[in-house]
Amino acid sequence: MDLDDLEKYIRDFSYFLPLPVCTLNPTGIIIDINQSAKELTGYDEITLIGQDIEFLFEDKESAGRLLREVLKKGVVRNKSANLLTSGKGKMAVSVSASARKDVQNNIIGYFIAIFNISELKKLQEGLETKVKVRTGELEGSQKALLNILEDVEEARKGAEEEKNKTLAIINNFTDGLFVFDEKNKVLLINPQAGDFLKIKKEDIIGRFFSELSKVAALKPLVEILGERIDKISKKEFKIKEDLVLEITIAPVMREKEKLGSLLILHDITREKLIEELKTEFVSLAAHQLRTPLSAIKWTVKMILEGDLGKINKEQREFLEGTYKSNERMINLVNSLLNVSRIEEGKYISNLVLTDIEELVKKVIISYKKESQKRGTRIEFRKPKKKLPKIMLDVEKMRIAIDNLMKNALKYTIKDGKIIVSLSGRKKEIEISVKDNGIGIPKSQQKMIFIKFFRGTNVSKIDTTGSGLGLYITKNIINAHKGKIRFESKENIGTTFYITLPIVRGKFTEFLKGF
Repeated sequence: MDLDDLEKYIRDFSYFLPLPVCTLNPTGIIIDINQSAKELTGYDEITLIGQDIEFLFEDKESAGRLLREVLKKGVVRNKSANLLTSGKGKMAVSVSASARKDVQNNIIGYFIAIFNISELKKLQEGLETKVKVRTGELEGSQKALLNILEDVEEARKGAEEEKNKTLAIINNFTDGLFVFDEKNKVLLINPQAGDFLKIKKEDIIGRFFSELSKVAALKPLVEILGERIDKISKKEFKIKEDLVLEITIAPVMREKEKLGSLLILHDITREKLIEELKTEFVSLAAHQLRTPLSAIKWTVKMILEGDLGKINKEQREFLEGTYKSNERMINLVNSLLNVSRIEEGKYISNLVLTDIEELVKKVIISYKKESQKRGTRIEFRKPKKKLPKIMLDVEKMRIAIDNLMKNALKYTIKDGKIIVSLSGRKKEIEISVKDNGIGIPKSQQKMIFIKFFRGTNVSKIDTTGSGLGLYITKNIINAHKGKIRFESKENIGTTFYITLPIVRGKFTEFLKGF
């Protein structure tokens, strides 16, 4: 019921919003529009949904440039363009866009906001004309002055109306909002922010951010954010047991000029509770499944090895199929347990000094028979110099490298070749796994590390995958303070790169944060 109410609220809010907004998927296809967008463009939902965003603009390439700029910056504001309306007329507009992100901060699409500035342009052109034309060429200087003043008054009234609309939205917004000017002084807070933090706006407005720590209710918030709010950030803030807020800071920009900052307090208490319950359920279910699956595994193995009497060829074939299916189930359960431990923050536990070259060799050797069976050649390129030992949780790092090797082998169809390289720099060690397999479609590369996500092309080749391997791998590398990235082209191949820090000095410094 709460979810239905929330969905209805979002629909009603979108319908009420006077700002025309289009929602796009990651490839720039329109997947939703609000009422204001329909009224501005003259198109209905049936016509617009499913179209590429460039359908709406005279300059088709400008839409692509806008989305590429959003990928780099996160938010792009006030780009001038010509909108093509339903009647094929042109309308001068200002376009702003921001990225849509999931809880893991991965981009899942875009929001495009469109402002009609045609009247403003006409007013500006009219004002420029009146200023430039000489007094003697006007039909009367008094009449011209009155016209200008009337235009300015109309513009002032329009700006006042827009300001009132904006304030109404801010005051009725379910998220808490703080608005700061360019000097980080509080200009405005909405009622919801006051309710969350139990403060009065009269006590806050006009204070600098650095002074907010003097207010007892705001001291924990300032400590979490630090002394500055100049950069975009996103953090969690637990006020009490039944209230967890997600804090987001974003700059308020006009072209390249920073006008101030916006601090948003979003209530994620319900989401955190659901997330914890989900993790607990997965962990409980996986633990309960391990015991019967292990019993099945060893029983079937005893029968296959003849411990319980001889079996014929047909029986062996059925039992071997059962054994393989049971192994897949055990691997899935182990993956689910790993995900649960990652989400509980209990995954990396046993860090020791490790020879990374020996670890990589052991993983490669474990795939020797499988690679020969598939006709795929594995080449190991050793480092030119002996690499120093580094701090690793050996079991977890083996899982990470094993996942990359498994994917490379599984999705390399014919004439396969896998190159595993190991190299060292001053402060880090790099491991790369390169294949000439099916690759990752460009449109899906942003989602490759999302839990349970599988590319459309790999799903056709292997229907048994869980979509957890790369999610687990990324979390293992991140927990070791390393980085993982990849380069891929569909039907050409993929290369994954892992970089791990070389620790010098005291290990205790490295262990901080684990």
